[in-house]
Amino acid sequence: MIDTTINYLKDYVGQEVRLSGWLYNKRSSGKIRFLLVRDGTGLVQCIMAKGEVPDATFELSDSLTQESSLKVTGTVRVEPRSPGGFELGLTNIEIVQIAEPYPITKKEHGVDFLHDLRHLWLRSSRQYAIMKIRNEVIWAIREFFYNRGFVLIDSPILTAAIGEESSSLFETEYFKMGKAYLAQTGQLYIEAACMSLRNVFCFGPTFRAEKSLTRRHLTEFWMVEGEMAYCDAEGSMKIQEEMVSYAAQAILKKCRPELEKLERDITKLETILPPFPRVDYGDAVKILQEHGSSITWGTDLGAEDETILSNMHDRPVFITNYPKRAKAFYMKENPANTETVLCADLLASEGYGEIIGGSQREDNYDKLLARIREEKLPEAAYGWYLDLRKYGSVPHSGFGLGIERTVTWLAGIHHIREAIPFPRMITRLYP
Repeated sequence: MIDTTINYLKDYVGQEVRLSGWLYNKRSSGKIRFLLVRDGTGLVQCIMAKGEVPDATFELSDSLTQESSLKVTGTVRVEPRSPGGFELGLTNIEIVQIAEPYPITKKEHGVDFLHDLRHLWLRSSRQYAIMKIRNEVIWAIREFFYNRGFVLIDSPILTAAIGEESSSLFETEYFKMGKAYLAQTGQLYIEAACMSLRNVFCFGPTFRAEKSLTRRHLTEFWMVEGEMAYCDAEGSMKIQEEMVSYAAQAILKKCRPELEKLERDITKLETILPPFPRVDYGDAVKILQEHGSSITWGTDLGAEDETILSNMHDRPVFITNYPKRAKAFYMKENPANTETVLCADLLASEGYGEIIGGSQREDNYDKLLARIREEKLPEAAYGWYLDLRKYGSVPHSGFGLGIERTVTWLAGIHHIREAIPFPRMITRLYP
């Protein structure tokens, strides 16, 4: 007998194997019992007929409840109609634990109920599929950076420097040193690292205390950020579109069963290939106004604006050169129009909105200091950041991609809260 997992059943057709897992579902048809077993690598149908196994083993199946843990032994058979294309002709069942009545059933449950039971909901086939896609997106992005010589830099989570807006900071008292903040971004720190290692990236949790209940917002999310020395805004956009395409092609190749489970339109993913369209912010405002938006030049795009623009393209689209007053202090002034900055937001197709924000960074000491003062930021906290402009400053650019927004889009799901194992929102801190 061979101990294996469901994803390797194809290697053992005609042989007896033992699987360790959980009962996902069961049904009966006369003297035949059908057990659907999951083991974390897949699902398999297990069949047992009365008279072909000891009566005690056959009757044991009747005591099994949903999510009971068990070990099943049987012969592997090819069966195209079964999940994964194989089934197990059972010869033995070993119970590890009989589960209590499972609170998540086949009936419809409310969203709050399911999120209260998120620790159990993760076991469902839909959530399983989403987590598999998330995992593949993360690995593809890491592989993309590694293959291009980028170096991983772990940026701090506790910081004294504000990366984005002060209104969305989580703050805490840091011993006798005053206030510290949960990082909104690792960008400032990997800017320092790129001056040593040229091309770098960080990947980790980020925190925004935004009082938003939209389907696109979380208070804690994961972001991958790249930073490149001797790179301008256009060079950064080329890297971004190559990276996003790389991730999309990876899940097309490795997550077909999961995409099918989610009923994702595969043809929409097949078009995610560079180059991506580029639309100047000023042109975008005119387009939006023609479509009934109330946006005026100088304000950031709203969610509805992003939806309108992204639905006009069959692949992601860059919106470039936003007004200076709508963007962060560290973005480089656009020499062609000093009211704007050299930046770009990447909007995912199909109305999913922004998944990447990026820019060329201000490399001039005096201009950066002026922007810090203009934003009334504490200069002392940014002394080290200003130093980068004093000792061998060079043109450099970077970007940040939100993992959950990207997974939501690629998986074709509606709400970002399903794209992270344990979502944190302004109304949720449990489980």
